[in-house]
Amino acid sequence: MEKEPLLMLPGPVPMPERVRYAMMRQAINHRSAEFGAVYSDCVRVLKTVFGTVNDLFVISGSGTAGMEAAVANFGRDTEIACLVNGKFGERLYKISQRYGKAYEIASEWGTPLNLGALEERLEQGAQIVTLVHNETSAGIKNPAQEVGRLVRKHDALFVMDGITSIGGDVVEADAWGVDVAIVGSQKCLAAPAGLAAVSVSSRAWERLCKNPPYYLDLAAYRKSAGSKPMETPYTPAVPLFLALREACLIVEEEGIANRIARHQRMARAVRAAAKAWGLSMFPKIDAKHEYSTTVSAISYPEGVKDAEMRDIIKKMGIIIAGGQDHLKGKIFRIGSMGAVGAPEILATLAATQFALKKSGYKVQGDGVQAAGEVFG
Repeated sequence: MEKEPLLMLPGPVPMPERVRYAMMRQAINHRSAEFGAVYSDCVRVLKTVFGTVNDLFVISGSGTAGMEAAVANFGRDTEIACLVNGKFGERLYKISQRYGKAYEIASEWGTPLNLGALEERLEQGAQIVTLVHNETSAGIKNPAQEVGRLVRKHDALFVMDGITSIGGDVVEADAWGVDVAIVGSQKCLAAPAGLAAVSVSSRAWERLCKNPPYYLDLAAYRKSAGSKPMETPYTPAVPLFLALREACLIVEEEGIANRIARHQRMARAVRAAAKAWGLSMFPKIDAKHEYSTTVSAISYPEGVKDAEMRDIIKKMGIIIAGGQDHLKGKIFRIGSMGAVGAPEILATLAATQFALKKSGYKVQGDGVQAAGEVFG
């Protein structure tokens, strides 16, 4: 019998059986007390995971829907400064171009952000700043706390994409001054793809635009969430909500501190393996930027072909990611997020080590042993 492949990607990730089974039940009325309790459970746990006491809503749509909701409700006809050092920072910039006067503050993918240029743009009147906290395209974690300090200093709004960090890394939305934060269901939460959660601060509500989108109208979500029972304004993806509730309860049972520690340990193990192999991490970090906790981007050694190496790993039942856009063939990425731990990481690293050797690279040391030391 063919086994399901092990997804070691920066999302989607393997889902616990409890989460999968939650989707198998008969449909329920989305205007019922039962659905209201499901939605309420999701919001309760997610507020803790976001590090917020602000309003929080779940939208039937992917993380990109959450990104668009954040920009469209607050950024229409305003000046938006978009920090970009990867694919998803670019996506926020492209969304911002459709709604406001967007300024791209770009760095090479995987290199530190230009915070000096951000401050200049804020001094020139930017009213919103967008940031991807954890840029999975390049495996770099950006300094959200520092960005939040600059944004608040200039009384602008801070929109933070936490799609691949919330639920797997330290996120303190309120303490960092984040006005609108976003997460996607299929990343660190280990739920199915198709839902986005968005938190909104009181400062942001004061600056709500006059002509919001229809389906992504966050004021409509606020009104429906305040009803008894708690509702969404439009028909939700009920099976996905049921699965998200189960995923949130698993997060609550594990404890967010324990969950973050598990993710950090997995990332350290992957980095230890890469170092033992003699490979370089792709991101160029500094005192303010860090390697991602939820995905490791590793530069290919000369002579190793991306498709060939990842195909060897895939034939062993494990799927890792390559690079995106201009990074195709230059990096490979190993996810360390969601419902996985030492067994899955070590299996992935063993397959990767084998594939590197099979592809003609002479590894310098035993990466699996180095990673095992991190877990041991």
